[in-house]
Amino acid sequence: FPPMPHHLILKGLNKMYTNYNMNQLTLDLSTSFSPKENHVAVFIHELVEALQINDPYLFGRPREYDLGAMMKLVLFAYTRETFTSRKIERLAEENLYARWLTQERVPTYRTIARFCVSNDVQELTNKGLDQLTEYLRARNLIDDALFIDGTKILADANKYSFVWKKNTIRFDQMNREKLLTMMTELREAYALKQIPEGTTLTVDMIDELLTRMELRLEELEKEVEATKRLSPNPAKQQRRTLKSQVRKLNTKREKLLEHQTQFSTYGTRNSYSKTDHDATFMRVKEDHMKNGQLKPAYNLQIATCNQFVLGYDVFQNPTDTKTLKPLLEKMKIAQKSPHYLVADAGYGSESNYRYIEDELPQHTALIPYGTMFKEQSKKWQTDDRKVMNWDYEPKEDFYIDPKGVRFNFHAYRQRTDADGFVRDFKEYQAEKTDANQALIPEALTPKGNRRKITVNPSWEYHKEKQKERLSTPEIQKIYGRRKIDVETVFGFMKACLGFTRYTVRGLEKVRKQTGLLITAINMMKLTKIGT
Repeated sequence: FPPMPHHLILKGLNKMYTNYNMNQLTLDLSTSFSPKENHVAVFIHELVEALQINDPYLFGRPREYDLGAMMKLVLFAYTRETFTSRKIERLAEENLYARWLTQERVPTYRTIARFCVSNDVQELTNKGLDQLTEYLRARNLIDDALFIDGTKILADANKYSFVWKKNTIRFDQMNREKLLTMMTELREAYALKQIPEGTTLTVDMIDELLTRMELRLEELEKEVEATKRLSPNPAKQQRRTLKSQVRKLNTKREKLLEHQTQFSTYGTRNSYSKTDHDATFMRVKEDHMKNGQLKPAYNLQIATCNQFVLGYDVFQNPTDTKTLKPLLEKMKIAQKSPHYLVADAGYGSESNYRYIEDELPQHTALIPYGTMFKEQSKKWQTDDRKVMNWDYEPKEDFYIDPKGVRFNFHAYRQRTDADGFVRDFKEYQAEKTDANQALIPEALTPKGNRRKITVNPSWEYHKEKQKERLSTPEIQKIYGRRKIDVETVFGFMKACLGFTRYTVRGLEKVRKQTGLLITAINMMKLTKIGT
């Protein structure tokens, strides 16, 4: 056959390709898309739909976007390691699953940011967490063990914006001493009453002095005006000196008000950040300089079971000891079925043991105290300085140390902690003389005083109870699950999702963002089980 002409070949090739023209008139249609059966977007859609959100606006501007659609979008974005509002907006525009959840609508980053810190988020996440717990319990995906632990997450605050309480106390004391010195020098000149030594200096006292000084300045102004031609003019010199004193006194007054504001911001804490007043400086594990540097952070506490987060709360104090009671109260654990409350030694305190035994008698605490595992070592059990290694006679209530010195009961003592918790102690004193009234050298301290020991019976009771409980094989299996249950959630949160820093400021906003994060983690865990 003869070869085909070149122009006919090009014409045939053009017929093979679809006409591509972006300027032609088109009809907008929604994307026909069906997600995979066990995709996380499907679980998020079902969870939000089960909440039955029906919250019409009553006052103000009507909502442009549905709360359910916004909730689905933000939760899906958190599962995709996207936490900032601008990136969530881009995800809603480019991701096919996000467009399916929002039905092709793309909210702006400002709308997303307002939604993430709104009061609706807190209510929706709490309601969703309750429904998820009932769903998991109905399908036997969780049991009667509750594992509690905490971690530090960096705040959205500058690294070197710290304000320390000790420094504020020191600077305030120095400022008050200078103020007292200035006011003592000026009290005679301006008819101010003498300030008794030890009296608390107030802003009203300073204002009274400033008022008298202002009145004196007005008098001096009139004198200067009347003696314009006089040189040198004594009235001008007095006015110049008085203005300088007023300026210094106003500076000290502003410092006094600044320190009062700082003390109100501290509360019970020892530090806060200038860029996020609710953040406290703590030691975090993300210590890149390896120098134990304190950084602004929040203490996140969670309660898990089978790696599902069933409760959470955010605290400002760096230690875990005082977070157990408010966490359990927020979860309303007293109204729920019996649980094993499992935590590490950081929660083992007399106040926590007493709270669980008195307020939550239907629950069982599996919380070792700080030195429980050290006490099992040979070094500890052979240490003669430990009172637990001494001989005790319960009938006559006395101790005998390894040197043969007898310690008799002397008196009851009480100690009150900083948070108001009262602990009861029994004090024992060593016998100074033997049967022949001879002085016993071992009963005295190096300074010649009588040796004393204090014993807390309530603390010893709780210690023995936990030691006996955690020594049984069944309980040891439950306690052994703690590391692979709650620690795994923290590892997934930080290493897999990359959430190591909050993107909002303020304790209430941080709690709302934490609720979204916890819900997203539960959805991903549920998706994995469903798959």
